[in-house]
Amino acid sequence: MSEPMLALAGVHTHIGQYHILQGVDLVVPRGELTVLLGRNGAGKTTTLRTIMGLWHASRGALLFDGNDVTRAATPDISCAGIAYVPENMGIFSDLTVRENLLLAARAGEPDTARLEWIFGFFPALKKFWNQAAGTLSGGQKQMLAIARAIVEPRKLLLVDEPTKGLAPAIIQSLITAFRELKAMETTILLVEQNFSFVKSLGDTVAVMDDGRIVHSGRMDELAEDRELQQKLLGLSLDTHQ
Repeated sequence: MSEPMLALAGVHTHIGQYHILQGVDLVVPRGELTVLLGRNGAGKTTTLRTIMGLWHASRGALLFDGNDVTRAATPDISCAGIAYVPENMGIFSDLTVRENLLLAARAGEPDTARLEWIFGFFPALKKFWNQAAGTLSGGQKQMLAIARAIVEPRKLLLVDEPTKGLAPAIIQSLITAFRELKAMETTILLVEQNFSFVKSLGDTVAVMDDGRIVHSGRMDELAEDRELQQKLLGLSLDTHQ
């Protein structure tokens, strides 16, 4: 087996007096889409933010592409090839769609061919190219947040709840985009509650509870095992969509 793109070993994260991550062991295989599941408050978003260096692990180790990034600063982690789409999207509302993407393009100007590829998934971004991002609809803002993360090729994409509040047509565009990114050898770690969405995309899955990984394996195996779904998540993936 090839070396994983990302590995967390015994990671603990404290936020003030709160001990959120309590020994997270997580492996994200190279070139695959890994889904991180769990109830609200389980520690999923904290895991993504710790990987991105927005919060630092108080104990444990994080290895990205074979390099220790446990204490690395967020800009260095980004430059190493990790992009992050937070749940709140984090776009610059006063800037135009173009300006938001321009800031994300480290080369200074987005590659024209790659922009056209992105517009194929999210045509609204081309339509509102010179419009302030704050005036976009919620779904359009989510498109922009994801487009900003992939405007340049990345080794690893961290995405937090991308389908929240989106219309089915936009969700289908996301499915297509993530599949093409995988085909281009982009590794993806996805936090999501839309189970029909993750069932169609996930290669591997990890389930969190109380700041720990309590299950990891292949997504198709969990999707077929209703008893395990009920045990780990308190619900069936087939009935919760």
